[in-house]
Amino acid sequence: MTTVVLNRRNLLAAGGSVLATGVSLLLPARAQGLAPTDSMSGGSNNYRKGAPIVDRIGKGGFWMSGTVRRAGDGTPLAGQRVQIWAHTTEGQEHEPQSHGATLTDKNGAFRLEMPQIIPIFGQPHGHLAYDSDEFKTVFLRPVMRSAKDTSLEAHFVLQPV
Repeated sequence: MTTVVLNRRNLLAAGGSVLATGVSLLLPARAQGLAPTDSMSGGSNNYRKGAPIVDRIGKGGFWMSGTVRRAGDGTPLAGQRVQIWAHTTEGQEHEPQSHGATLTDKNGAFRLEMPQIIPIFGQPHGHLAYDSDEFKTVFLRPVMRSAKDTSLEAHFVLQPV
């Protein structure tokens, strides 16, 4: 076990190290700015502009959730429309996607129940879109760790248009 002796010499050496690295223990930490989310390749596949806002898609059993924040200061964005779609257990031959949209709450969070996502092209994944005139459009395509997962999260950081 190492014993640290706090004496004047050690305190001066520690203070010099803090000054040399540019770290201040007296000033509060400040946000450096939150970068906007980039659209993901393949995220816009089968996107439908104006998908209806719903409480649930199909019979449910799987939860898609996340947050929407503003780039820069990270402020949660309430009342933002997030569209969600995926290949699910309730897909039909002519319509292999389950579609719907939801709104963020006062904390910028969203959560929508939908049927279990199933693998397509070898990966179980969902699709999400933020699309309005206020912020730049972002498409996400998060991949699940396992086809047995019953939830998936995606987070948007939006840049004003």
